[in-house]
Amino acid sequence: MLNERQIIDIIVSKLAPSGANKQKYDDVSILSRSPHMKAMKSIILKCDMLVESTDVPPGMRPWQISRKSVSACVSDLSAKGIKPRVSLISVGIPKRYSKTDIVELAKGFQIASKEFGVMIVGGDTNESNELIIDCSMLGFSDHVASELPSRNGAKPGDIVVVSGEFGYASSGLKILMSRAIGYGQIKRNAISSVMKPKPAQKFGLSLAKFFSSSIDSSDGLSISLHELARQSKVNIVIDYIPSAKGVRDFARTNRLDYKSLVFYGGEEYEIVATIPSVRLKDAESTARRLNLRFLIIGKVEMGSGKVLLVDRGTGRKSELENRGYIHLNDPQR
Repeated sequence: MLNERQIIDIIVSKLAPSGANKQKYDDVSILSRSPHMKAMKSIILKCDMLVESTDVPPGMRPWQISRKSVSACVSDLSAKGIKPRVSLISVGIPKRYSKTDIVELAKGFQIASKEFGVMIVGGDTNESNELIIDCSMLGFSDHVASELPSRNGAKPGDIVVVSGEFGYASSGLKILMSRAIGYGQIKRNAISSVMKPKPAQKFGLSLAKFFSSSIDSSDGLSISLHELARQSKVNIVIDYIPSAKGVRDFARTNRLDYKSLVFYGGEEYEIVATIPSVRLKDAESTARRLNLRFLIIGKVEMGSGKVLLVDRGTGRKSELENRGYIHLNDPQR
C-alpha cells in the first residue's frame, strides 16, 4: 500500500500545470498577491485531517482529540512564522457519539481557539464510521512566498536548530499502546506529550525570520531532517542528540533504543530549522530574550540529501535511517 507521502506526490504531480515547475510539497500552501498591492502580500493556507484509527491513541478524550486536530495545523503554520487568523472545521461523527461527546468536542475546539489565537468561523458535519476532523486554516504575511522559509532553503554552512527536546511522545505511545513501563515524572511527561501536544508557536513566530529552511516535526525528527536535506540537496550532520529528560532511563527499563525514541517517533510538534551562521547570534539573542528553548543539534554540509549522525566518542559518522510516523504506513503503532 502506498504511504502518505507517495500519495501526495502523485496528486501534486497531476495538479501542476503542464510545463510548469511543480511546487515541492511543504507544510503550507502560499498564494502571493501582486507586488504593487499595499496590503498583505501573501495568503497562507493549511489543512490537516485527523482520523480516529490512525491519529487517536487509547484513552484520549473527545476534547483532547479536537484540540489536537487544531494543534496540528497551528504547528505547520508556526514552522513558517505564520499566525493563524481564521479556521474552518469539518467533522465526521460516528453514530456512537452521544450529546456529551459532541459537547466535549466543541469544548476542545474552544480551548484551542483561545490558546492559539485563531477564530473558528464555520465548517460542516456529517455521519461517518469513525471520528474524522478536517481542519483548514488561513493566515497572512507581508512577505511574498520566496521570502518565507521553505523546505528547500538550507545551504552548506547553515546551523541546524530545534525548538525542544524529543522522545516524550514516542515514549508515551509505547506506554499507552504497548504497555511499556514508565514511572513518575517521565510517565507524566510522556503521556501529557501525547494527550496535549504543544506546538512551538511562539518559537516559530519569533524566529522564522532567521530561518533558511524549516519544517514541523510531527512525522518524526529523522523524517523531518531527511525532508530538509532531500529538498535542499544537501547533507545534514547531527552532532547532538536532543533527548528529553528521562528518555534514556525509560528506554533502558523497557529494553528500547533511546535514539529510536528520539529520532523515529512522531506526534511531536517541535520545529526543525536551519539558520545561516551569520544570523545565529541574533537568533540566539532573540530566543534568550523571549525565554525560548533553542537547541543547536548540527550543521549543513554539501551533499546529496543524507542525514548523518556523529558518534561523539569516535567522531565517526553513520547514516540516520529515514523513517518515523507516516500515515497509512506506520511502523510505530
